[in-house]
Amino acid sequence: MIKNLSHILLTQVFLIAFSIAFSQDSVSIKATVDRGEILIGEPIQLMLEVKLPLGREAAWFPLDSIPHFEFVEKGNIDSVTTISDRSLRQHLIITSFDSGRWVIPALPFTLNGKKYFTDSIPVSVNFSKFDPKQDYRDIKDILGVDNPYTNYIAWILSGLTIISALLFLYFVTRKKITSRAEQKSALRISPYEEAMKSLEELKGRRLPETGQLKLYYTNLNDILRLFVSRKLQITTMEKTNEELIIQLKGLNIPNDRFSLLVQALRMSDFVKFAKYHPDEQDNERNFEIIKSSIELLNAIEK
Repeated sequence: MIKNLSHILLTQVFLIAFSIAFSQDSVSIKATVDRGEILIGEPIQLMLEVKLPLGREAAWFPLDSIPHFEFVEKGNIDSVTTISDRSLRQHLIITSFDSGRWVIPALPFTLNGKKYFTDSIPVSVNFSKFDPKQDYRDIKDILGVDNPYTNYIAWILSGLTIISALLFLYFVTRKKITSRAEQKSALRISPYEEAMKSLEELKGRRLPETGQLKLYYTNLNDILRLFVSRKLQITTMEKTNEELIIQLKGLNIPNDRFSLLVQALRMSDFVKFAKYHPDEQDNERNFEIIKSSIELLNAIEK
């Protein structure tokens, strides 16, 4: 019986030693996402997992940037150690503002100077489907809150209205002649010349470099709208960008050029309403898209 017990113990020790020796040469890395298709700006959960032997020098995945994706959150690297190996895991949240089918590339993990790569992961980034038959729903105004002092506001507004009316009459009569002269001067240049001049002035103001991205994209958008209004007699100034896109779709614009223009207009909305911060390359590219679109539309007759 003692002999059998010794045999069993030796067998178990051998199995444990074999398992440890085998695990010391085994490395497992994996990258997974929670979904393969998102709407533009939606978050994706990216999980990086590594299982490696003990006592090895390892360098974690380089996570400075991923083409076409932005990091929203980088979690800490969790570690679990057993007698034979160590497991590492990091949870990240990423998103994309570039529509299309992109690939999260194979990410390298370095162990003792040797690189191991995860599988690449395809992700489709799409815009939300737009139905032109549905009524447009604009952003709702802020709802007011009842105030016990509103009775005084009526008297204050009445006084301000009278003062404003007097000032209005004064400035209107003073600026009437100047306004007519400016209108005549504006009519002397074509819509194309006016748009090109406005683009050069906007570029010279260097608004993105001072962090004024919202003002930059608003002016860039308005230059296109004013040109379309003057050149093609299309009402644009009171329209949303999605309504403007529908109006321009009926013109003879090549599909690839029209797709770039649509992306530039929607980027403008992301900056103005979603507080998205594009990089310097995106700012220059959208400027050139608007400029080239104006040059193309200048040759189109409505």
